[in-house]
Amino acid sequence: MTPVKQTESKGFAFRLDEHSGVPVYRQLIDQVQAAISIGALFPGDQVPTVRHVAVELAINPNTVLRAYREMEIRGILDTQQGTGTFVSNRQPEPNKDDRARQLGQLVGEFVSRAGSAGLTVGELINALRELEQEGGQRR
Repeated sequence: MTPVKQTESKGFAFRLDEHSGVPVYRQLIDQVQAAISIGALFPGDQVPTVRHVAVELAINPNTVLRAYREMEIRGILDTQQGTGTFVSNRQPEPNKDDRARQLGQLVGEFVSRAGSAGLTVGELINALRELEQEGGQRR
C-alpha cells in the first residue's frame, strides 16, 4: 500500500503520494488544477493556508509556499494579505499544444500506474465519470 498523506478544507483535500516520484510542490499544483477542472474548486474559493497544509501533511512550509507562488505566477491563485489565498477569477488559457502534451503525458502515466495496480481502462473511465459527477454537484 502506498503511503498517502491528506489534508482537507471545505471539500477540497490535498493528498500526497510519497512514492509517486512527483515532487511534492508539483503534486500540490496538479491537485489544485484538477480540482478547478472538475468543479471541486471555483473562482473565489479559499485554499488552505500554507501553515495548515504544511502541518497537516508534515511537510516543509517552503514547499507549500513554492507551489502557491508558482500558482500565483500562473494566475491560478491570488493571495490577499491578511485574508488568505483564493482561486483566481482570471483563469489563464493554456496554449493548445501545451495542453495536448500535458494531457497525453498525464493519460499515459495514469494508465500505466493503474495497469500496474491491476486496473483496466474501463474501470478508470468509470471512476473518472463518478469523480466528475461528485465535483459537479457542489454548486
